[in-house]
Amino acid sequence: MAELKVEAEPSEVGFDPQRLSRIDEHFARYVDHGRLAGWTVAVARRDRVVHLSHHGLADVEAGRPVGDDTLWRIYSMTKPITSVAVLMLHERGLLALTDPVAQYLPAFADLRVYRSGSAADPGTVPATEPMRVWHLLTHTAGLTYGFHHAHPVDEMYRSRGFEFGVPAGMDLATACDTWARIPLVHQPGAEWNYSVATDVLGRLVEVVSGKSLDAFLAEEVLGPLDMTDTGFGAADPERLAALYVPKPGGGLHRNDRMGDAALREPAFLSGGGGLVSSAADYHRFCRMLLRGGELDGARLLGPRTLAYATRNHLPGDQDLASFGRPIFAESNVDGVGFGLGFSVVVDAVAGKALTSDGEYAWGGLASTAFYVDPVEEITAMFFTQLMPSSTYPIRPQLRTLVTQALVD
Repeated sequence: MAELKVEAEPSEVGFDPQRLSRIDEHFARYVDHGRLAGWTVAVARRDRVVHLSHHGLADVEAGRPVGDDTLWRIYSMTKPITSVAVLMLHERGLLALTDPVAQYLPAFADLRVYRSGSAADPGTVPATEPMRVWHLLTHTAGLTYGFHHAHPVDEMYRSRGFEFGVPAGMDLATACDTWARIPLVHQPGAEWNYSVATDVLGRLVEVVSGKSLDAFLAEEVLGPLDMTDTGFGAADPERLAALYVPKPGGGLHRNDRMGDAALREPAFLSGGGGLVSSAADYHRFCRMLLRGGELDGARLLGPRTLAYATRNHLPGDQDLASFGRPIFAESNVDGVGFGLGFSVVVDAVAGKALTSDGEYAWGGLASTAFYVDPVEEITAMFFTQLMPSSTYPIRPQLRTLVTQALVD
């Protein structure tokens, strides 16, 4: 099991320790007021952990506190890991970013795009260009999620059993074939829409590598990074945090119907949201990113590949506010673009965010979050288990609390 511990005094790397303590003071109120069950926060600078804290309970009903060994459903924080796997295959010359997806997954040939009408009787037109690998990495492929409830195509996903997951027993290959038969929300490359694109990337990894997604990640990403607590399901029930949703009027309701999926081996290997991990493990992933693709002698990516992936890839350097569909009610998407698997801050002033231009990040459905600030050489992570992530503005608050503590 990877170990996470404080490695430096805050003042050694430019933090004011009293200001840094505001992180715990602020987020403790979430627990004290019954809005979160418990949480873990870790902050590092210049590859040294300067702040690590736990507060509250991992399982309220069992009275089990959050600790170093707590396991968390990271949901969409799986996406950067899968994206790194795809970039590794790209570096090896096994696929190109401009390759049509249908070159590897034939079901994605001859795609149709929604034009008008209802979910039951949609009018469609042919795709004007192929869906390409870079469309999947940037969420500009025209795919969607059933849980958006914002478009007739979202309803088509839900009617086929795709909302928060897939129909029982369905595997990744079958899910991809099914999505390929549903009209796209928009033409490939025309807009940004958060979607199952990274799940399709997971299937791409399988076809190109000849390994199942769980095997490829274990052998090529998680293993080399010594992320031994990270995997698809079958989590230790004595370490796994419980999943909660807010109760109307206050308090928390335990969601075992969805949460217990992490205790079982899944039929569907979700590269977009299926991993369970620990804070110590995900910190190792963040360290690899900050160090330009290498950690403890294991190099996953070249530094120039990672620098390229964490630039804004939206056309004309647009941000999500101008090019994306407005689904992120919990944060301001002005000044935030998107790279190859990560959000990217292109204008912190426009986004009213106390962070650096060039910061890249992502979060998960249960309010987990991480970000890497390469300008200040900071990584920060927050783990809890409250869904949806739009419930509270945890992510911008974390950035503010970390950045305000820098005094060098």
